Amino acid sequence: MYGEDVLKGQRRRQKVVPEVDAEPDLVVEDADSGFCGAVVGFELGAVVLEDRFGKRRNFPLTPAAFLLDGEPVTLRRPVVEARNQRRITASGSIAVDGVKAQVAKASRIWVEGIHDAALVERIWGDDLRIEGVVVEPLDGIDDLHAAVQAFRPSRDRRLGVLVDHLVPGSKESRIVAAVKDPNVLITGHPYVDIWQAVRPERVGIKKWPVIPPGRNWKEGVCEAFGVREPADMWRRILREVSSYKDVETPLINSMERLIDFVTVPT
Repeated sequence: MYGEDVLKGQRRRQKVVPEVDAEPDLVVEDADSGFCGAVVGFELGAVVLEDRFGKRRNFPLTPAAFLLDGEPVTLRRPVVEARNQRRITASGSIAVDGVKAQVAKASRIWVEGIHDAALVERIWGDDLRIEGVVVEPLDGIDDLHAAVQAFRPSRDRRLGVLVDHLVPGSKESRIVAAVKDPNVLITGHPYVDIWQAVRPERVGIKKWPVIPPGRNWKEGVCEAFGVREPADMWRRILREVSSYKDVETPLINSMERLIDFVTVPT
């Protein structure tokens, strides 16, 4: 009398949740939290979504965990054939495969310190190696005029300098104004330190803390975060930077100008 599966019809009526490739810029909503954002990558097997405010969150690729146009879907990581995949550098440019780094050119880019150099390498390192441009850290810019004279810039030996806190009326602006050489380009950003050029949401805050005048800025930031040593704080900041999207636009614009200036054909 029970020769037929009485649940067979119910199983047939169950809705199949479609699988969708998590392509870049695909906008989905996490069904549990309601977080809505565009696909920007993958980390440790989870998809990374970025909302319209720039906030990023990671979500596991659980079946039926997302909504696409209001309908449940299962996201999957796309399978891309290696021969068709374009690799993008951290600066946003298309990587040139099979090209060795050039021998260093005479032209240089100077930055104020080792933290600046590390951040520039993290984002623009691939581009600079292809161009054969070396980035050298200074110990501040108090003696910039003398350093530029010692470098002896020329048409085939150009110099680009990235300066922190380059705003009207600042000490930095007065130092920069004293350097007058057509083969030297000095650009900068308005932030007190290169740390502040990293988008604050990348380190889990809405904005960088305001440090009173006269207080060492890095020490003040460390105190606000409950971190004892600036070196530890810098490691925490740098590990959150993987591309140009993680830093502020003024820094991006300044670095792109410097790279163009020191690589222009003579």
